[in-house]
Amino acid sequence: MDLFYKRMESYIPDEMEAFMLSLNRKMYQGLRVNTKKISKEKFIQSFSDIEQITPFCDNGFYISKNLGNHPYHICGLYYLQEPSAMAVVEALDIKEDDVVLDLCAAPGGKSSQIAAKLKNGFLVSNEIDSKRVQILLSNMERMGMVNMAITNTTPEKICTTFPSCFDKIVVDAPCSGEGMMKKHNLARQEWSYENILYCAKRQKDILRQAYKALKKDGILVYSTCTYAKEENEDVIAWFLKEYPDCELVDIHSSYGRSGLKTEGIQESYVRRVFPMDQGEGHFIAKIVKTQGEKRNLPVLKNQKVDKITMTFLKEQLNELYSHYYIMNGNVYAMDREFIDFKKIKLLRQGLFCGTVLKNRFEPSHAFYMNEDISRLKKVVDVSFDLMNAFMHGLSISYPCEKGFTALSYEGYPFGFGKSDGMTIKNKIPKGLRFMEGTYLYGKK
Repeated sequence: MDLFYKRMESYIPDEMEAFMLSLNRKMYQGLRVNTKKISKEKFIQSFSDIEQITPFCDNGFYISKNLGNHPYHICGLYYLQEPSAMAVVEALDIKEDDVVLDLCAAPGGKSSQIAAKLKNGFLVSNEIDSKRVQILLSNMERMGMVNMAITNTTPEKICTTFPSCFDKIVVDAPCSGEGMMKKHNLARQEWSYENILYCAKRQKDILRQAYKALKKDGILVYSTCTYAKEENEDVIAWFLKEYPDCELVDIHSSYGRSGLKTEGIQESYVRRVFPMDQGEGHFIAKIVKTQGEKRNLPVLKNQKVDKITMTFLKEQLNELYSHYYIMNGNVYAMDREFIDFKKIKLLRQGLFCGTVLKNRFEPSHAFYMNEDISRLKKVVDVSFDLMNAFMHGLSISYPCEKGFTALSYEGYPFGFGKSDGMTIKNKIPKGLRFMEGTYLYGKK
């Protein structure tokens, strides 16, 4: 690690002492409000465990407690995220109708932040790793995002399939993780200069693909959670030289600091965050593509759902969705056209409503977690103690209308069950239930 410290001293010679002290302090912790489900103002009124707002995102707050088992987290009202990581999506300048690609999307912090800003737009969240993509899917489901697709393929395949199709692309690139050394001991143990060079090569390979998929006038935001200049300013300088039709533009933000002096870039246009800047290690650069084409993603023909599915949807929803897609008996819904992903491995597109099984419809957990809470007809609001029992997989005594129903806490759904009129049978997926000895945050 001596070489690491020597390199850091060359970056911040006047602040090395402060940096060394920061390595022994707790990591900054934060949460970002999911404004698809609750307004920032209402969240502030209802939630007592937040501290000051972060300088990185208007909907981000510092926290100092472990809030993963808080009812609001389970309901998808917020995402736990390192504060400076929230700045990446803010630099994208997302518009409601944008078509966006998150190229290295797991675990889902940036994807859920993008999706919360979209209205009629669409997000493609891609993750190459088959295990990490399941975490991405779970997080996007909990947050209730609908106008999105989750793919599991290489950057090359997805960008070659959809050339010049995206208004915005974020490349939160795999990196040496120097900014995460406090969180992951592995980053410290496996640090080497050779790994930095390996990561820089891989980052350039990913950016080559991202360039193909970006529309003319589109915005590409590149970020890492490392301090290494070879993975940050040097990568951007290489990209601008390789693609002269792309321009580095000013992020126009006051957080953090300018980049390191590097030939070929305006260092004041990029942002660096060190632990002395109220966040952990981050680098962000914003690029605009000035030439090229503008294409649209190919769409599928709208499909008609069968009678069994339509009966269920009419029983459960105050307003039906306008577009449907059926695959292997699974029914998906959106209020916009479905995209034709051709041979790309697709885990999810739109809202997963459920599955047609013989002569019945079995709804999904995602159906009841969707962002548009007002769309659900059947919702049973339960107490803290009943939610705690339900999260442990128990059935609960609660007189209500027979059939499938969402269960909510303070009006926000966290799962569903099936009632016989007196008892609600638990339908929360087993993988989401609490283990023995685990309880809702605040349980005495």
